[in-house]
Amino acid sequence: MIAKIIPAIFLLAGFFVLVQIAIPVINFKLWELANIEAKNILVSPISESNRVLGVSIQNTRDNFPALISFSKREFIPYTEFLISVPRLDIEEAKVLVESNNLSEGLVHLPGTALPGEKGNIFISGHSAIPIIYRGSKNYRAIFANLQRLEKGDIIKVSAGGDFTYKVLGIRVVDPKETSVTLPPDGVGRYISLMTCVPPGLNTKRLVVIGKMI
Repeated sequence: MIAKIIPAIFLLAGFFVLVQIAIPVINFKLWELANIEAKNILVSPISESNRVLGVSIQNTRDNFPALISFSKREFIPYTEFLISVPRLDIEEAKVLVESNNLSEGLVHLPGTALPGEKGNIFISGHSAIPIIYRGSKNYRAIFANLQRLEKGDIIKVSAGGDFTYKVLGIRVVDPKETSVTLPPDGVGRYISLMTCVPPGLNTKRLVVIGKMI
């Protein structure tokens, strides 16, 4: 009897894990069809070379294609700042300034704008399937629900002062697309949040862009 029960338990456990992985992927694909194909939330950056920022794509030890920049400021006023996204229940999460190391948490791409500055604050963070995601301070999965953001949602940043950005739209792009680090124009103050999609996979990148209000 026990010999029959144990394989059944493992089979059910495997099925449960498979469902937990498959459902988020299916839900994301449905969301992508409904939102991205409609072209009602696309925001395209200005078309100019990313050589200004020195942005490139490099594979990590896990064969993960990541955006890397070796641009450095002459003076960095602080080593980290805080970001809050009310709709996602993210409250005062730390962002490491001028870092390419996603294993340490949310990172601000070197060479992009700092809070309040003209240009684009570019922030990257990890995503994960829902069974791994646990709260807004779990930096291994903090952007797991990034696709839930909608046009008009608020992103708050604290860095020697408080700055508020309103979401303009969302893009889903190829992992090697570097133009997403650029602002939509040359005069505004923007913020971009990027993570891997579908949840738990890294085949594409989802980028949310907002403008300071």
